[in-house]
Amino acid sequence: MTGMQAFVLGAVGLGIALSLGGPRGRRWATGYMRWSLLALAAGLTLTPFAWLFCAAFKTPSALLQHPFLPPLSAWSTDLTLANFTALFTAQPGYPPFWRYLLNSLFLSSAATVIQVVLCSAAGWALAKYRFKGRGVLLAFMLGSMAIPSMVLLAPLYSLTFHLGWLDTWWPLLIPGAVSAFGVFLFRQAALAVPDELLEAARIDGASELRIWLQVGMPLVRPMTGAFCLITFLGQWNSFLGPQVFVTRQELLTLPVALNNYMGVYSQQYGVFLAGTMLAIIPPAILFFALQREFVSGLTSGAVKG
Repeated sequence: MTGMQAFVLGAVGLGIALSLGGPRGRRWATGYMRWSLLALAAGLTLTPFAWLFCAAFKTPSALLQHPFLPPLSAWSTDLTLANFTALFTAQPGYPPFWRYLLNSLFLSSAATVIQVVLCSAAGWALAKYRFKGRGVLLAFMLGSMAIPSMVLLAPLYSLTFHLGWLDTWWPLLIPGAVSAFGVFLFRQAALAVPDELLEAARIDGASELRIWLQVGMPLVRPMTGAFCLITFLGQWNSFLGPQVFVTRQELLTLPVALNNYMGVYSQQYGVFLAGTMLAIIPPAILFFALQREFVSGLTSGAVKG
């Protein structure tokens, strides 16, 4: 019997013993089983991150021999910072690793700001204003979400070529400046804002732009936080766009740069995993900063037609 099997059997036996102790024991058993399941789920979720952290510091031989950390007696030989040293050492003809990191950070931040401003304005207009063709525009917008992005790749590349935008960041920002998904989310959130607040603001002399910025946007803050996180993660993990439209090394983003460490004839697994560990830090920081807005934003407007 392995240690894991013994631990599981012991935990189950303890739960059964508690459940036999009367009503109070059954309450203890219920709480014990609930926390045990939560701990098990948390352990399964964190296991890949623990493996990644250990692998980033291991030598190539230790990476293949030990699933997690090597034995304590072999730490001096099997654990090293060489992967991070190689990662931040500039190779001839290639920019340093921090340049790729800054490129991804700039593109993700810029795309997030642009999409939040334009999508929130469009969603607010579709929710709070009555104009001719509003229903047709909404139907067209929702229908466009059913078109796979791969279908538009060839015409988008042709358009980018004729505009002279190849090897620039414009094709990574402009085509996705307005997201149909984002417009729909902000529209659903704006429908929950009472029209009486808008009428009161108009009576006080506020312009439509001021109503949107100072009345509407604060009230849809949960949706704004959720959409910021979704947009940032989507742009941060984007691989196909930078791979297709950008060839200059100094303009590449983090996913494309990390892919270069896994070539056909050379696989630098340790360097690749070290870069991957660093790449998950900015999205993790943003998620912990916006997790409350993310959870509440996913449910805002869910039952409003």
